[in-house]
Amino acid sequence: MRNPANQFVFSVTSIWEIAIKRGLHRRDFVFDPREMRRLLIENGYDELTLQSHHVVAVDSLASIHKDPFDRILIAQALVEGITLLTADPVIARYPGPIRKV
Repeated sequence: MRNPANQFVFSVTSIWEIAIKRGLHRRDFVFDPREMRRLLIENGYDELTLQSHHVVAVDSLASIHKDPFDRILIAQALVEGITLLTADPVIARYPGPIRKV
C-alpha cells in the first residue's frame, strides 16, 4: 500500500452498500455515502463502476461468501485483475487477487 506506483480504486458497490445499509439504520453503517465518496475522490482514489461483466462473473464464484455486495467486489477484482484488500477472513478464502489486511 505504501508503493506510490500503486493505483487505488473504490467500487461504486461499496458506496451503494453504505447507502442501502445506512438507510436501513444499521449501526455499523452510519457514515454518509456522499461524504465517503467525496473523501475517496479527494484522496486520489479512482472510481470503479459496476458493469455487466462484473455481475456475470458472480455466477462462477464458489459459494464461500453469501453477501451479494462482497461477491460483486470479489468478481470485480477477478475480472479487472486488481487486488482486493479486505479485513474479512471469509472473503480472503477466495483464490485470486485478494489480500487480507
